Amino acid sequence: MAIRDIHILGSPALRRRAEEIAAVDDEVRALVEDLFDTMAAASGVGLAANQIGVTRRVAVVNADDQTFAMINPRIVEAAGREGKEEGCLSIPEAFAEVTRPERVVLEALNEAGETFRLDVSGLIARAVQHELDHLDGVLFIDHLSPLKRQLLVSRWKKEHRNEPLTRTPHPEEPKATD
Repeated sequence: MAIRDIHILGSPALRRRAEEIAAVDDEVRALVEDLFDTMAAASGVGLAANQIGVTRRVAVVNADDQTFAMINPRIVEAAGREGKEEGCLSIPEAFAEVTRPERVVLEALNEAGETFRLDVSGLIARAVQHELDHLDGVLFIDHLSPLKRQLLVSRWKKEHRNEPLTRTPHPEEPKATD
């Protein structure tokens, strides 16, 4: 459908908890298409609706040959712990190690409004958790120690000062983990 601008660190939309979807309708399906188009243009592996300024509980993932939309997603089970480097389309060029459960069980609605359940691990589990965090107004940097977060954000803000709070993704940008 359309490639949308991605909200960048400092945008209030990134810190808002997204609202539940009452019914999956054509408007929600169009939002899902926009998320997929925008994620592909930005070479990401996931994207949440509030990253494009829409505070609704919708996100998409494309990792390890699995592509799916998550509407009103929730994690119903988690196991293990694993630290891996993460990045985010909303904080370009910033990366840090984040520890998360290695395996999760996801329940959500698909674009047809049907409930589905996925038991995922590795990169897909990390992407699912990262996107659910976004829907709760949480960024990957919130998982860092206060000192690491302060150093990363200070450096990032210095390098990106005077830039707008949104940017249009371009397919040639380097891949981020979000």
